[in-house]
Parts: sequence; C-alpha cells; structure tokens
Amino acid sequence: MSFDLLTTATDCEIISTRIVNANIECVFEAWSNPVHLKKWWGPAGFTNTFLEFDFQIGGKWQFIMHAPDKGNFANECVFIKIEKPSFIAWQRISKPLFQVHAKFEEITSDKTKIIFKMAFETSKDCIKLKPYVLDKNEENFDRLEKVLDEMNA
Repeated sequence: MSFDLLTTATDCEIISTRIVNANIECVFEAWSNPVHLKKWWGPAGFTNTFLEFDFQIGGKWQFIMHAPDKGNFANECVFIKIEKPSFIAWQRISKPLFQVHAKFEEITSDKTKIIFKMAFETSKDCIKLKPYVLDKNEENFDRLEKVLDEMNA
C-alpha cells in the first residue's frame, strides 16, 4: 500500500503548533516510541491500547482509544514518511480519513517547535471536524509536555 503526502489548500487542513521544552531528539522519541506515545496520545482523560505499532514507512499503527466516560474508538493508520528527527507522517485508513504531518523544528538545544497538520482531501471533511479538533489537539499537546518532562527528568 502506497500513499503520497497530500498537498492541501488551507481550507483542507487543521494546523496546531506548540513550542516545547525538550530537544528535537526527545520530541521525536516521544512520537515514535510506543512506550511514550501511548501515555499522551489523545485528548485529556483518554487512554490507549496499542495493537500494532510498526514504525517504518508502510508500517501499520493500530490502536483503540478509550474515552474517559464511555466509548472505544478503533484507529488504523499507515506510516507514509519518516525523517528522523524532524518529520513523521501517516495516513488514517479508518474513518475519518486524513493524513497527519508532524514536523519538528529545533529552536534551541532544549526547545522544539511542533507543527501538527491534519490534511484532508476535501474542505467539507475538514470543516466537519475542525470545531472539535482544535481544542483536543491542545489537550494532546498538554499531555505530551508532561511526558516530555518525565523523559527529561
């Protein structure tokens, strides 16, 4: 299975950014190592069960997100581009369909900027999720920062 990176217009993407107090290698490790990733992936209160995490181009990431109140959400993705330590991209193959492009930029030796882009094929798909996703992405970043603090302790 092969996927190309989507080149999207601004009405087909949701972008969240955050500068974190961690070096770029640590940030990449938090995104690429399932031991760390499962601790922070998802909005506040969610937990994860990883069924498969094959971190290579063409490798699958299958997991279930468990909501704090009720509900389990199956997710299946395929990694489509990996450039250590600056870029990871995957294609969701479970609905809703979109790509994630996670770019990491070194600001200083202990600060990294994360640019998290969700790329959709249509503006209709993007508009449908945008009202819910922006706040949830911030919650996700909050959780990531806690894990980065633990990794740097």
